[in-house]
Amino acid sequence: MSQTKLYIFLFFIVFGVTNQAQTTDELDIGELEISLQQQLDQAKLLTTRGDYYNAKDNLEKALDISIKINDRKSEGVIHTKIAKLQYLIEEPEQAISSLTKAINIQRTINDKTNLGLTYNIRGVIHSNLKQYKTALEYYSNALNSFEDESSEKYEAEVNLNEARVYNKLGQPEKAHEKLERAIIIANKYELNRVLSSSYILNANVYQSKEEYNLALDQAQTGLDIAQENNSTENLNNAYLTLSKIYQSKKQYKSANLYLNKHIQLSDSLLNIQRENLSTEKSTQHIVDYQNAENQQLKDQITEADVGSNLARITTILSISLITILSLLTLSLYKNNNIRLRTNNMLQIKNDELIVAKEKAELASKTKANFLSTVTHELRTPLYAVTGLTNLLLDEEPKEKQIPHLKSLKFSGDYLLTFINDILQINKIEANKVELDPEDFNLKTKIENVIAALNNSAKDNNTKIHFDYEENLPETYIGDQLKISQILINLLGNAIKFTKDGDIWVRVKKAEVKKNLYQINFEIQDNGIGISKEKQEQMFESFSQGSIQINRKYGGTGLGLSIVKGLIKILEGKIYLKSQLGKGTSFFFELPLKHVEPKKKAIVKESKHIENIKALDLENIKILVVEDNKINQMITKKILTKMGLGCDIVDNGEEAVNMVKNTEYNVVLMDIHMPGISGLEATRRIRVFNKELTIFALTAVTLEDKMHEFDEAGFDDIISKPFKQETFEKKLYTALSGKSEATA
Repeated sequence: MSQTKLYIFLFFIVFGVTNQAQTTDELDIGELEISLQQQLDQAKLLTTRGDYYNAKDNLEKALDISIKINDRKSEGVIHTKIAKLQYLIEEPEQAISSLTKAINIQRTINDKTNLGLTYNIRGVIHSNLKQYKTALEYYSNALNSFEDESSEKYEAEVNLNEARVYNKLGQPEKAHEKLERAIIIANKYELNRVLSSSYILNANVYQSKEEYNLALDQAQTGLDIAQENNSTENLNNAYLTLSKIYQSKKQYKSANLYLNKHIQLSDSLLNIQRENLSTEKSTQHIVDYQNAENQQLKDQITEADVGSNLARITTILSISLITILSLLTLSLYKNNNIRLRTNNMLQIKNDELIVAKEKAELASKTKANFLSTVTHELRTPLYAVTGLTNLLLDEEPKEKQIPHLKSLKFSGDYLLTFINDILQINKIEANKVELDPEDFNLKTKIENVIAALNNSAKDNNTKIHFDYEENLPETYIGDQLKISQILINLLGNAIKFTKDGDIWVRVKKAEVKKNLYQINFEIQDNGIGISKEKQEQMFESFSQGSIQINRKYGGTGLGLSIVKGLIKILEGKIYLKSQLGKGTSFFFELPLKHVEPKKKAIVKESKHIENIKALDLENIKILVVEDNKINQMITKKILTKMGLGCDIVDNGEEAVNMVKNTEYNVVLMDIHMPGISGLEATRRIRVFNKELTIFALTAVTLEDKMHEFDEAGFDDIISKPFKQETFEKKLYTALSGKSEATA
């Protein structure tokens, strides 16, 4: 059965055992695994034939497959195999680079056995480069990696390689010690090639110590094992070693006998190798042969004294033809060498790019983790700043204190906006922003945004004009929150840089296919404008027109970066036109699917704090779990203002005990606390009380932790610092038992 048929047969066996339950992905992985093995088998076959370049191509294909299916173990092994071939084709630096990659992977996945084998190969390369100290270090690492009993058999070859180094360094005692160990292990596991090599090398060691009889015994044993197992290379080494030993003993007849055997076998091996010669050697052989042919032709002409013009012309043409062929062959050889050098250089550059890419990915991940941590740490004290400011403003402060408190409130709100912008950028760059499509009225949405920002425009003595194309449908399905963010950022930007002027918001259709509309939005102002040099950078994070503009107009420089990220997520595009002193126009297009408008029940807003006070507050009990003393005070004051009392604990263990012993209506649970976290405390509470309303009162990045909150058993999340109205609404919903839509 051919190899391909065998793979197909195995595939159908696996397919039948799993009762056809594999998914498409699993089938793809299965096919890739078969393809991986085929590439490895082909590489092995080509290596045996001496076709190292094509074997390397197969291994590189196998490497791509192993990366694609995330087979880290195979990935490490293949890097080691590639390194062997790179060394054989005289690319020692690339070989060491491949071995370094293999070592890094095998360390990461704790693949001790293959790590040891890789260390061994690296030791061999350094030994052949005469870097003996480095080679011994890698051999030592290899032996240390073979921890399991199943790896003991690999120690034989490492000990043999160590002995070779010590023999070259003129340290026969150490070499002999290593060989004794290699012979014991090779005998135990029937590793005949290693066993034969060890005996032959031991014979060389004894010869250097002038112990010729022991040397002959060891060499003869090595020769016998090589003959039994048809190990041609060891057989050849044994002949040469025996010849040297007999020569040292002055038994020249025996020395000559084994030397002749060595020469004959070497010639035989050379003939085999010639069939698989590299391009360089093949070309040289052709050139030598052609030069000899040229000389023979010249000699024949001289000896025959040819007088015939036809014979001369024929001879000259023959010589010319052979010369041309020689030059052509040399040209091809040089071109091939140039191609190989270019490929090697490209491989090195590719390796450098891979390293740079890995560094960039690590830097990006580190940045994301840093921002997530920092923003959380900023939110916690910011809760105290905004909370205390709101409380002080509600407690009838002195008239001269009001401006200061309002300034403090403005600064807190500004800082909160900045933190939220950083989080938004972080989420966009990490591809963690999810779409939330719903039916909405686009025209109404834009009007609401304009109404919300109109006061800011009036403060700048600026008028906003709205032009919605006639006959353009108003209701669509899309993520209206993200569209609002885009409009707020762009319109807010226009207001900020336009004083005593006008702003135009225009909406029209660009293209229609069935119910899918390409909507073109334009926000134009006649403000200060943007220079051509700065226009290309405007959508980058923290980019603004200049330091002077930043100081004069404020802002974080994140708004347009967020806009670009959101538009990309919504599959749209954005560009701008601007001229200094004349104004700026932002254009963006979004694909929106038109839907027929739905009738919605009119929901009247209510004052939640008044609704809460209308409840039976005497029987309501709230538990606040918070370790920060200032935040405890603020939360308690907010609840007191609403007419609600509360108990306060500062750790998760005590919260669990309080809930066991007291019947609470609501628990406000912080997440990060000493001892067990709020998540763990909630999990424990849910074991014995599944009905209690538990809110996560936290400053963590919600999008990153949402699944953890759900799994722990929280009913809802209130992000610190929170809006007072949001907090009151959620609390009233929980206490009244009404749904949030009707609360």
